[in-house]
Amino acid sequence: MKLLIPGPVEVSNEVLLSVARPLMGHRTPDFEEILMSCIEDLKYVFQTKNDVVIITGSGTSAMDAAIASTIGEGEEIICIGGGKFGERFAEIAKSYGAKVIEVNVEWGSTFDKEKLEEIVAESNAKAITLTHNETSTGVLHDASFVGKLAREYDMLFIMDGITSVGGDDVKTDKWGVDICITGSQKCIAAPPGLAMLSISEKALEAINNNEPRAYYLNLQKYKKSIEKRTTPFTPSVTLIYGLYQALKEIRREGLERRIKRHRTLAKATREAIKALGLELLPREEIASNTITAIKIPKNLTDDDIRGKLKSKFKVLVAGGQAKLKGKIFRIGHMGNVGYLDLVGVIGALELVLKEANFNVKLGSGLSALQEVFDREGV
Repeated sequence: MKLLIPGPVEVSNEVLLSVARPLMGHRTPDFEEILMSCIEDLKYVFQTKNDVVIITGSGTSAMDAAIASTIGEGEEIICIGGGKFGERFAEIAKSYGAKVIEVNVEWGSTFDKEKLEEIVAESNAKAITLTHNETSTGVLHDASFVGKLAREYDMLFIMDGITSVGGDDVKTDKWGVDICITGSQKCIAAPPGLAMLSISEKALEAINNNEPRAYYLNLQKYKKSIEKRTTPFTPSVTLIYGLYQALKEIRREGLERRIKRHRTLAKATREAIKALGLELLPREEIASNTITAIKIPKNLTDDDIRGKLKSKFKVLVAGGQAKLKGKIFRIGHMGNVGYLDLVGVIGALELVLKEANFNVKLGSGLSALQEVFDREGV
């Protein structure tokens, strides 16, 4: 089955082989060397000079850790919605007894900057959260604007970069992101099960002054341990082997080239989708560069498209979530997805649409791909 979903993604053979290495003690010099190499490479990917820590857990574990470690019960936090994962921050904060100010955003759209600034100015919020790249809707939000607001109003900026770090331009330090979060199984193209966070000095001060709200997900423990070149608890040694290899592959490709590849794939996908007569969910100027969200035509069903792609062509794309279930499908083009992979999924989609009696001209999507590839020098 070919994975073209927003994680887990296809990983290289070298990464697959690396996780099969014999286990080693996680308190040994050999493992310490691998761990610290991962930390340095993660700083490169995060574009940060801040410390980075690794949690054995999903990306949500890092979101949980960020809230639990910085926000006290009853303290205000602003959570920008607009999708399943942006709204997850609010759910986590509520579970810890924080006073949550939710910024409601229509799914498929981005936040109104003037309205957001009004909400911030009228609050006493300690922090603001944002899901940078909202995979449930295919929207890329303006993180630099949120960072600017956070600095002006002296708030912590906690950002979910789970599906943008390593695939799109995430300027952690330049944007003033105090806690930036990512996961192993997305753009970094490693196996699922690891979460990584960068922690600024401002965030560390808040963490140290906050009453601990969690034990395993207490970032103070992780920060102190990484200063000693280790982890506070037993990590997934094999997953860190895989992360180590995946990060070396990012270094080899080069972050700038990797970002360009993701953006070219996104442009090509959008052009192909339009050429097929389908409609994108978000407007193009706010569209994600790691996943494309597409409306299902009214006379077709999710099974007509996703079901047939899976059963006939062994291609797995993602469906809609929550309020968008059955209304959209999503093509992931993150991690190791290449240009030939995109040719395969668009070609298969053309045939599936034709079989479903949708008015499509065979070859139109592939021609649109080729035009973008030619223009971008692929």
